[in-house]
Amino acid sequence: MRIELEKRPQASKLYGLVSPLLALVLTLVTGAIMFNILGKDPVEALDAFFLEPLLEVWSLHELAIKAAPLIIIAVGLAVSYRSNNWNIGAEGQFTMGAIAGSILPILFAGWQSPLVLPLMLVMGALGGALFAGIPALLKAHFNTNEILTSLMLVYIAQLFLDWLIRGPWRDPAGFNFPKSVSFPPEAVLPAIWEASGRAHWAFVFAIIAAILAWFMLKYTLKGFEIVVLGQSERAGRFAGFSSKKMIWFSFLFSGALAGLAGISEVSGSIGHLQPAISPGYGFTAIIVAFLGRLNPLGIIASGLVLALTYLGGEAAQLSIGVSDKVTRVFQGLLLFFVLSCDTLIFYKIRIVWSRVRGGVA
Repeated sequence: MRIELEKRPQASKLYGLVSPLLALVLTLVTGAIMFNILGKDPVEALDAFFLEPLLEVWSLHELAIKAAPLIIIAVGLAVSYRSNNWNIGAEGQFTMGAIAGSILPILFAGWQSPLVLPLMLVMGALGGALFAGIPALLKAHFNTNEILTSLMLVYIAQLFLDWLIRGPWRDPAGFNFPKSVSFPPEAVLPAIWEASGRAHWAFVFAIIAAILAWFMLKYTLKGFEIVVLGQSERAGRFAGFSSKKMIWFSFLFSGALAGLAGISEVSGSIGHLQPAISPGYGFTAIIVAFLGRLNPLGIIASGLVLALTYLGGEAAQLSIGVSDKVTRVFQGLLLFFVLSCDTLIFYKIRIVWSRVRGGVA
């Protein structure tokens, strides 16, 4: 007996819809087995991960806070990936956006104006876009692999942030803790509905970004250009589209959204710069993008699911005493099953039985 993959004549629409759900079910089943091996009750563990965070209003606010950066970053990555440009460095662009957007409240802390927060958001987006421009430049003009360059730049951004916070941007009144001065009220992203929780306007930015990106991909010439060049660069050239311009557009677009997510997270959730400002949002957003089928509207749902794993992981640490690494395992399993189940869209699984005749198979 052997298992073969037979290419379908055309992509299956049914499996295109079922694949993410199948991946989620397989992740839950595998997670239950993992908890059982760890000596935990699988039902109690999965309840802590996926149900407990949904039972209180304040926890729904926390869910929105964690989903916002994932959705914003994933929307930009979806556009980049659909154009066949593989930006893996959103974590670094997130960090550089946070740094660029924090220049005003840290270096010009005495400036009190309604313009402070809008300028911070614009500077954050520009910081992320400029940092993403480095792998774009290297790919467009030197044919360098963008996966490697964008990924390696993540470590440069993180080390640069660490140097700033432990050096020139350290709060002199911070009792020697590695953090910047706290942002003034004018530089803090306000809550959407402060009476019930602390979810801030970054979640609104995420929804708006997803809707606008969906509209662009579906109804504009730029969206058509992204799809054509992503499927066939040769066909795009015949249509008069420039692959080099698309490299620049996709990286600057995704970098700008990652930078916007970075400054929104620092301004809305943290209130100052510190060495660790992200639990890995830039990398988790890759899972969000693929789980959402690289569709900006689907990314809203997948972003909430992945945010739930972060929130559920924190709840599970307290209620059943598991490590925070379990959250990363869940996210890794989900990406693995998403990519595996996507195979069913383009291939059929065929089992071939071979009989033994005359001692020869």
